[in-house]
Amino acid sequence: MHFIYEEGSEIKGASAMGQVASGADYYPAQTQFGKRIKLKAKDIWYSWSSGDLEKTIVQSQELAPEIDMDFLWECSPNEEFKFEQVAKDYFGEQVQPFQIIALAIALQSAPIYFRRKGRGQFLRAPEDQLKAALASVERKRQEAVLQKEWESLMLAGQLPQEIGSNAQQLLWSPDKNGIAYKAIFSVSQQLSITQPQLLLQLGAITSPLEIHQGKFLKEFFSKGTGFHPQAIILESVWEDISKNLPLSNVKAFSIDDATTTEIDDAFSVTELPGGGYQVGVHIAAPALAIVPGDPLDLLAQERMSTVYFPGGKITMLPAPVIDIFSLNAGQARPAISLYITLLHNGELDQSVPPRSAIEKVWMDTNVRLDQIEHLVNEGTIDDMTRGDILHRQELSVLWKATQYLHGLRQKARIAQGQREEKLGPPDADALPRDFHFAIINELGQTLSADRLLQKDIDDQSWQPLITSRQRGSVIDSIVSEWMIFCNQTWGSLLADHELPAIYRAQQGWGAQRTRMQTTPCRHEGLGVENYAWCTSPLRRYADLVNQWQLIAFIQQGVMAKLAAPFAAKDTKIMSLCAEFDTTYNAYNAYQQIAEKYWCLRWIAARDLPWTGVVRVMKEGMVRVELIPLRLFVPELMQTARGSRVKVEIISIDLLMLTASVRVVELLEQHQEFDEVEDIIEPVIEIALDDPVVINHEANSN
Repeated sequence: MHFIYEEGSEIKGASAMGQVASGADYYPAQTQFGKRIKLKAKDIWYSWSSGDLEKTIVQSQELAPEIDMDFLWECSPNEEFKFEQVAKDYFGEQVQPFQIIALAIALQSAPIYFRRKGRGQFLRAPEDQLKAALASVERKRQEAVLQKEWESLMLAGQLPQEIGSNAQQLLWSPDKNGIAYKAIFSVSQQLSITQPQLLLQLGAITSPLEIHQGKFLKEFFSKGTGFHPQAIILESVWEDISKNLPLSNVKAFSIDDATTTEIDDAFSVTELPGGGYQVGVHIAAPALAIVPGDPLDLLAQERMSTVYFPGGKITMLPAPVIDIFSLNAGQARPAISLYITLLHNGELDQSVPPRSAIEKVWMDTNVRLDQIEHLVNEGTIDDMTRGDILHRQELSVLWKATQYLHGLRQKARIAQGQREEKLGPPDADALPRDFHFAIINELGQTLSADRLLQKDIDDQSWQPLITSRQRGSVIDSIVSEWMIFCNQTWGSLLADHELPAIYRAQQGWGAQRTRMQTTPCRHEGLGVENYAWCTSPLRRYADLVNQWQLIAFIQQGVMAKLAAPFAAKDTKIMSLCAEFDTTYNAYNAYQQIAEKYWCLRWIAARDLPWTGVVRVMKEGMVRVELIPLRLFVPELMQTARGSRVKVEIISIDLLMLTASVRVVELLEQHQEFDEVEDIIEPVIEIALDDPVVINHEANSN
């Protein structure tokens, strides 16, 4: 006796061993492959008594694919049926066991035509469902053919039109079940390259920058870099807020890069009748009008910071909103001011504590760096005959105090076991650390940020213009030192009154040495306690949060805990702090990627191989002297830090952001590296709005 039964959705055959007892629950049997089993009677689909089992099964498996399922569906009953019932209708009266078994195999493997209703029981599919299923099968067959066709074209170096027109979507929002994605995935696997590399090779993506930028924008600006129409503040609302503020009797001036649009800090210097000076640090006050939870706050929360990249930026707030809050010259602007009294020699008058105020400040001048930086140095700043230096007298007072404040920080650094930092420009041999990037088109025109952010970038004819400036000028030092003092003073004020804030901490070693946190902490690099960013509320969300808390204290005093938007141990400010830290670091990481891309383009524009000089940093990492390009050169793993080496850059990979470098000769052997940022993190807090300057600040302070 032979049987067929189902195992694992497959039809299999077995032969009874010995006499088959009628009505038994189990039959000892042996499969067609010789395996002995106990076959349950209820699992048996069909049995027959003659012929060779193996031959019968082989015949049925060969016949099953030839069965016409359309005809079988036509001749099957409308109700449930046993597969043997339709065997005679399909094969005729003289139906053989192998034909019956072939029919069972065909029915079992055709769920489109027939539904399983039990062991050997089937029900034919409704006609409308069958037609839809058959159409789907045909569509998939045609898609498979088309996919193979596309794969063949791509393997031959040709770009299918359908893939070229959907390259952006295939990179950043692919339908992984679609044939286009399956095709490029298959081809990239066969060629052992990445999918972005394949799309570049085929010309579907014209520039590696489009891939670097597209990945960043997809993650952080998936809805685009524009602003929602509701993200506005009416001028009338701002006027209502500002009209009730007292007007300070000072005249303030700001110092910023020429391209700065978010002017959020300014200075004033007033000579006091009894001798000495009153210095005011005035910070734009968007927190007076932006309320936690309103549309502008939610927008700022979503962005967390202004994004800087070579050639432009993506602002945290819309330009019309920035213009309302910005400390623009020629008008009285609402601000939060910190007033400090100085002695005539520039030292702090310890008998007069710093005072904070919410007020309107008359903005006299927006000074731009290119107007005065080249004119101001330690020799000219006190020269009373220099009428060409804007606000020279005020800058002279600020410079004296800058030296005093810097000295206080150095005492704290030395007490903590760190070395003293020099105030002013670095050594003449030090590498430039601040750079400005402009992207120039084929007509010599500087491209706007909007143009750089467009999709389908074709930058083959664009070139980067990279200019450098040495950090540490008198103007740099004035702005940096006073912003540090302001952030430390307000951070300590919030800490002393137990108002939660977002602090910038730098303590210990390791990956989390520099971090954002909601508890007061030391910033070892700066040599200060309780350092909280408060001076850039138009550019950083952490500063905006801290400004809300600061306003609550100025207005409510000791009752501020009840009025501040964030209370002690508030999980909301903790989550905002963590999100800001993550997002801010990601923005800086992308800026570094974009800078490296344009630095490599700068090298490539000078023809390869390019010969130049690099400085060894550590463990084989080097920096090109002329531009902020860092590369890894394995041959220099054991070379002393600070050594100057002549190298030859042979080839460049703009997608992987790597270069093939050959060492030509060792020019100078050094034992120490003079670029502080590669020994410990830099400690200068820059408030200027130059993108690259901000990058150095972001990565350290």
